[in-house]
Amino acid sequence: MSPQMPYEVSEGVYALGSELVNWYLVEEGGRLLAIDAGLPGFAKSLDRDLQSLGFKREQLAALVLTHSDADHTGIAPHLRKSGVDVLIHEQDADTLRRPRAKGGDASPIHILPQLANPRLWALIVRFARDGAGRPRGVEPTRTFSSGEALELPGRPRAIHTPGHTAGHCAILCEGRSALFVGDALCTYNVLSGRRGPQLMPRQMNESNAQSLASLAMIEGVTAQLVLPGHGEPFRGAPSEAVAQARAR
Repeated sequence: MSPQMPYEVSEGVYALGSELVNWYLVEEGGRLLAIDAGLPGFAKSLDRDLQSLGFKREQLAALVLTHSDADHTGIAPHLRKSGVDVLIHEQDADTLRRPRAKGGDASPIHILPQLANPRLWALIVRFARDGAGRPRGVEPTRTFSSGEALELPGRPRAIHTPGHTAGHCAILCEGRSALFVGDALCTYNVLSGRRGPQLMPRQMNESNAQSLASLAMIEGVTAQLVLPGHGEPFRGAPSEAVAQARAR
């Protein structure tokens, strides 16, 4: 299990959020890059969390989003209002501006068989309490495309991994040997409680088949850390995490 949030995962890489939802910071030269933005309620503890890590809000240079789901964009409006640049893949920009229900395998009708699952209701309650039930739209400062290297702290590079959403991207910070995979895979299944690298629940992926195929996009990436949106960090190569996800 991970230490209590927030904490330093490795040199210059920090995890924030809760036991259910992660977001991250990468530090370089005293400037911070946020990767994902958790739930809206995380804004209440933002300054306190930053202070506990030895940082100030003024050090935040930019926010890069792996995708536009409400549990990854929560404090984005808050940061945008503070002058922090917000970046997202071009195919998820519209759903960031105008949040709405997902389709495909993630269509709300596909969650009906889970209504007897107490983990689903616990998740709904937690997300509602932290403001995810009514996500606010955000106008991105700019968009990026697959493979683009961004001139930001940590020198992040976007790797398009569609399936969870159309514009979902993993973010590689080579200097920190860290791959931020968003919901391309998780190490904690929020519906089953199962741990270890795996796809997100089928009912949460717009295309589960595409999510599975997108594992190939991160399989050959060189990194020592795989950092998901849900669950503890995977300390090892992305190829190892992908192999375990496929096996599951």
